[in-house]
Amino acid sequence: MNLGIRVWMGLTATAVAAWAQVSAGLHLAQDQFLPGESIPVSVRITNFSGQTLKLGRDNFWLQFLLEEKHGPSLASISNVPVAGEFDLDNAMIATKRLDLAPHYRSLRPGRYVLSSVLRIPDWGSFLELNPVEFDVFSGTVVWEQLFGVPNSIGTTGQPEFRRYALQQAFHLKQMKLYAAVTDPSGGRIHAVFPLGPMLTFSKPEKQIDRESNLHVLWQFGARSFYYCVIDPEGRLIARQTHDYAGGSRPVLATDGDGRILIRGGVRRRAINDLPEDQPLPAPDNQPSVPPVDPPTDVPSARPNTVRPGS
Repeated sequence: MNLGIRVWMGLTATAVAAWAQVSAGLHLAQDQFLPGESIPVSVRITNFSGQTLKLGRDNFWLQFLLEEKHGPSLASISNVPVAGEFDLDNAMIATKRLDLAPHYRSLRPGRYVLSSVLRIPDWGSFLELNPVEFDVFSGTVVWEQLFGVPNSIGTTGQPEFRRYALQQAFHLKQMKLYAAVTDPSGGRIHAVFPLGPMLTFSKPEKQIDRESNLHVLWQFGARSFYYCVIDPEGRLIARQTHDYAGGSRPVLATDGDGRILIRGGVRRRAINDLPEDQPLPAPDNQPSVPPVDPPTDVPSARPNTVRPGS
């Protein structure tokens, strides 16, 4: 166990009465992750102490301890950045959000326990938060391809090679499709994230374009398909929804200039489109299809929030 957290936990043995009016909870966005996937964590702090709390002055007011369920604690490769001063007024709630994954080496499959300690410097007091548990599990690789990262303009030399992979895994009794970008050996993970749900019999179509972007089309509903584009850095740069229409289904195709596009079916506007402001083509012969709510989305960074307590 981290020595600093050991000391803090020792100091909490005799808690001051003020802690009865200040509470904090540790929460995970989900309880199952693939190796290398983002691990979004939030700490929710409620203040009914009658005072304004000054938090976030340094990188030690909030610390984390990650352990294997039946094994040792894990050493972080970098400090989790929690600094950022803010005031939490009486009868208010603040939420600190962060991603643990970049600060630990890729976790192997297994059960993990995450603990945290909160410190209020002005009180000289510490609060141990209830730990949370989660699983890391392996998905099934359904396709992978080595590719060269395009050189920057004006540079020459041997290209850097990376690997795209598509994986499928069950989460909450639902099959999901994941995208991964790694080094050629798979040892260094640049990004892993869910693209969305998929039908168990769906066979994703995939193509790599001239900029080394990966285009993926797969079926997630009886008549519905998702189309996503991932760049060599592992960023999701486009996402669309397409449907069967007029007896034709959407398929990946290439135009005369070598650009990858969708032929057949009809595109449907959805609230999880990327880019959000991209206009839709509107031929007169295309049927109108209402928008739908998105399924599981790629985790995105959100700012800390403060709201009135209740």
